[in-house]
Amino acid sequence: MKLYLKPGSCAMAVHIALEEAELTYEIEKVDLAAKKTERGEDYRAISPNGYVPALVLDDGEVMTEAAAILLYVANLAPEAEMAPSPGSKAYFELLSQLVFISTELHKNFSPFFKPNSGETWRGIAQKNLETRLSLMNERLTSREYVMGERFSVADAYLFTVLSWAQVVDVSLDAWPHLQRFVARIAERDSVQRAMQAEGLK
Repeated sequence: MKLYLKPGSCAMAVHIALEEAELTYEIEKVDLAAKKTERGEDYRAISPNGYVPALVLDDGEVMTEAAAILLYVANLAPEAEMAPSPGSKAYFELLSQLVFISTELHKNFSPFFKPNSGETWRGIAQKNLETRLSLMNERLTSREYVMGERFSVADAYLFTVLSWAQVVDVSLDAWPHLQRFVARIAERDSVQRAMQAEGLK
C-alpha cells in the first residue's frame, strides 16, 4: 500500500494507524498547492479530489477520506484492536466519534490555515471550535482514550487535529484533559515513528 500525505495534515492520523497496525506500506509526500507528488506525478490523477490522504491499496484501488481509511486500516489489522467488532454498537460509536472529529473539529480548524479566510469567518470558526473542544474535553474527563481505556483510530485522528492548535496559535489551556491527551498520545511509538517519517521531529 502507499499513503499519500502532506506532513502534519489529517493524513498523519492514517500514518499513525498504519504504524499501530504494523502493516507494510510506503509514503509519498504531496505538494497540495502544485498538486504534485514527490516524484513529480499529477496528484489529481491519483486522487481527483486533490487533497490528502489517499491510500493506494494492494490491488491498485484508491481510498480517500481520513475517517473511512482509518476504519479500513483498523479492520485490516483486527489484532491491533483499534476498532470494536464491525456491526457492534461500539463500532457505530467509534464511527460517530470519527465523524465528530472530522466535521466539528477538523473543519473548524481549516479557516486558520487559509490566509484569505477573513476575520469574520475565523471568528465563527473559533466559537464553534471552542464549543466542540469543550465537548471532547468533557468526554475525556473519565476516559484515557476517546473510546474508553484502549487506543483506537479515533485517538490517532483526534491527536492529529489537536496538534494543529500549536501550529495556528490556538491555546488549549482551557481544556486540560485535551492537553493531557495530546501529551500522552505523543509518547506512543507509532506517533513518534510517523512524525519522524514526516519530518516533524
